[in-house]
Amino acid sequence: MKVSVVILNWNGEEMLRRFLPSVVASVPERYGEVCVADNASTDASCEVVSKEFPSVRLIRLDKNYGFAEGYNRALQQVEAEYVVLLNSDVEVSEGWLEPMVTYMDEHLEVAACQPKLLSYRVRDHFEYAGASGGFIDRYGYPFCRGRIFEEVEMDKGQYDTVLPVFWATGAALMVRLDVYRKVGGLDGRFFAHMEEIDLCWRMRSRGYELVCLPFSKVYHVGGATLKKENPRKTFLNFRNNLLMLYKNLPESELATVMRVRACLDLLAALAFLLKADWKNAQAVIRARREFRQMRPDFVADRQENLRQTSVQVIPQRFLFSILWQAKMKQRKHFSDLFH
Repeated sequence: MKVSVVILNWNGEEMLRRFLPSVVASVPERYGEVCVADNASTDASCEVVSKEFPSVRLIRLDKNYGFAEGYNRALQQVEAEYVVLLNSDVEVSEGWLEPMVTYMDEHLEVAACQPKLLSYRVRDHFEYAGASGGFIDRYGYPFCRGRIFEEVEMDKGQYDTVLPVFWATGAALMVRLDVYRKVGGLDGRFFAHMEEIDLCWRMRSRGYELVCLPFSKVYHVGGATLKKENPRKTFLNFRNNLLMLYKNLPESELATVMRVRACLDLLAALAFLLKADWKNAQAVIRARREFRQMRPDFVADRQENLRQTSVQVIPQRFLFSILWQAKMKQRKHFSDLFH
């Protein structure tokens, strides 16, 4: 099979009804299949898929494994050259899939790619979760072509070039299934958030390329699982970002980066307190505490990642601070960073 488009679902009955028709219509039978992997939903999601979308393969998981482990378990039941990890709140455009398949067929060095990610609600703007390709700075802060922190740009075609990226969005990620398995897949211990960046870092450090293909586009609702500045999301983002850094940073940078991050995380907690947002401030502190508790469980992962590293310097991991660039120098757009 060439392609399996896999949508992970948890209590997304409404989203499936709204967005699954565009996905089913866009995947030619000659390419492969559309699957819904259900994380033990308690709503009518499974019934909706079975009765209203009979051509879609339903993979039932026995409990809610979260995004990362949910996909790992679902992909154990998939055999295809390429898999597309597609969020349930994504509307695909006509003809979005074939150009991505063609590009991957013609560029064997590329392990994964993403389409241009636009906002479902404000359709001429990029969407927060991946825009036109992802990057990180020296201290692990992710940003995108088209989105730096909360500043989301209008899509004027300014980022329509095919470009190597550090990470590709988990909202619409096409990846070679053999490479996904070879590098260990998503880290189920993350549960959700940052797991695709961790996966992409492992692929990049082992010599694989990742690209954004803006000639393919999809529309993402975003925030369907947890709203921005939800304390649970804040906790997962901070904890998982620290775990990702510990797993993947070169030995020469680890101590310095982690010291700086400790200071920056304290400042983040103080910023929440100044806004009288006690719950999010607590989430940052709790994330750091849980990172310290979990770190011993990741020693073997770090050693394996360092052993497998063949690319010491990844160009798309920029050595500046995006916090300094955006907050102090007021460089709000990706294109501003290089002037």
